[in-house]
Amino acid sequence: MDRRAFTLTAVALSLGLAASASAQTGEISFGIISTESSQNLKQAWQPLLEDMSRRTGLKINAFFAPDYAGIIEGMRFNKVHLAWMGNKSAMEAVDRSGAEVFAQTVSVDGSMGYYSLLVTHKDSPLNSLEDVIRQRQGLTLGFGDPNSTSGTLVPGYYAFQQHKVDPLKDFKRVVRANHETNLLAAASRQVDVATNNNEAIERLNLTNPAKAKDIKVIWKSPLIPSDPLVWRADLDPAVKARLREFLLGYGKQDAREQAILKVIGFAGFKASSNAQLLPIRQLELARERNRVENDSSLSAEDKQKKLQEIDARLAELQKLVASAR
Repeated sequence: MDRRAFTLTAVALSLGLAASASAQTGEISFGIISTESSQNLKQAWQPLLEDMSRRTGLKINAFFAPDYAGIIEGMRFNKVHLAWMGNKSAMEAVDRSGAEVFAQTVSVDGSMGYYSLLVTHKDSPLNSLEDVIRQRQGLTLGFGDPNSTSGTLVPGYYAFQQHKVDPLKDFKRVVRANHETNLLAAASRQVDVATNNNEAIERLNLTNPAKAKDIKVIWKSPLIPSDPLVWRADLDPAVKARLREFLLGYGKQDAREQAILKVIGFAGFKASSNAQLLPIRQLELARERNRVENDSSLSAEDKQKKLQEIDARLAELQKLVASAR
């Protein structure tokens, strides 16, 4: 191992050991995905985090990153112990960062899910997904973070892949941004169409109602499971118990807590598990199957072998979905 590689490994290890020590001595880093600016997110989440610190006796520190990958990697190196994520980023954290789902959000309207959307300016001539597909070569698309469920994974499959469209190649231009930025870009006509979700629009109605009025929804996905909360699986069981008790009880009775949750966009939290990620895993495999099917560099034999492997994994996932119902 060369000196630079050794140094990088040592730094990562020391960061992990320091973060692990913090978690065991009562200091928790709470990761928050970048759905909008860190300043806005901090303002919305800070009252809940302060309540969490006071009620659990743990020091709760907010952890922000410029993209979803930053939260996933933060958890992998034990710099993040607990996080609010989307389903796609949670799946990555479970697979790569030693995370597990323990709760999920409940929407303000009480529903257990939300919808991916395609949005445009209210006066745009685009009025449907079919309009977007037909005119895509002349359109600028506002696309989500690569690890976003509603900004990339779901519209990538349901809106584009099922219509044999590659969003990264078939539009005139693609701009990646968080939900808030994509909404503002659509409202300001900086992009022709953008991916988003209904919860982000509800949030924009609170933070910037004038811009929210300039948004038009032209496509809605099937229901997506509500966002999960994840923690490192190796977190101290006593710490997990305190965090679980606080979060699952938060906003159940207290009007002040309910008001805090409403600003974030939630009505509360309910218990969950890694099982809620199964539909997202099915979507990912379906996308992979499509890529393999259209890969002209593969021989017929190799392609058939890969497709059989994917189909076997899809069949196994279907059994898990059925047993989880």
